[in-house]
Amino acid sequence: MKKFFPMTLMAVTALFAAVTMAETQTLRGADVAIADQAPVERTQLGGKPGAQKGIARTFEQQPPLIPHMTANFDEVTLEENQCLSCHDVTRYKEKNAPKIGVSHMKDSSGKVQKTVSSARWNCNTCHIPQTDAPPLVDNTFKSVPFKLAPVKAR
Repeated sequence: MKKFFPMTLMAVTALFAAVTMAETQTLRGADVAIADQAPVERTQLGGKPGAQKGIARTFEQQPPLIPHMTANFDEVTLEENQCLSCHDVTRYKEKNAPKIGVSHMKDSSGKVQKTVSSARWNCNTCHIPQTDAPPLVDNTFKSVPFKLAPVKAR
């Protein structure tokens, strides 16, 4: 009798787990018992830099999205950042591109430098290009209206 109850409980638990796993679905709708499939290739939206307007932000502190293709751009390395060839404070006017924020020029103590801070060198850490990826699940998200505060150069 002492062994019968634990053995029965284990058998019922195993049966319940098997039935539950067979019915469980992921957010993508795939059966959890099936191996994951490779993601579908997605393409970046936008074309040549400057050919389209910026993408609206959906919340106040959101970094701006990149509205142009980045596929043909070089990787950001310690020696080179191709983003700065257009968006740097010394070149943005001639390239007719948005200027990087003053916050990107501050060092760790908050002092404004003449060059981009090493902490802000990797642009694609925060700024991402828009893609044609559909949402994983249906949602009813609506952006809350807000007004971006003007950035003051120092």
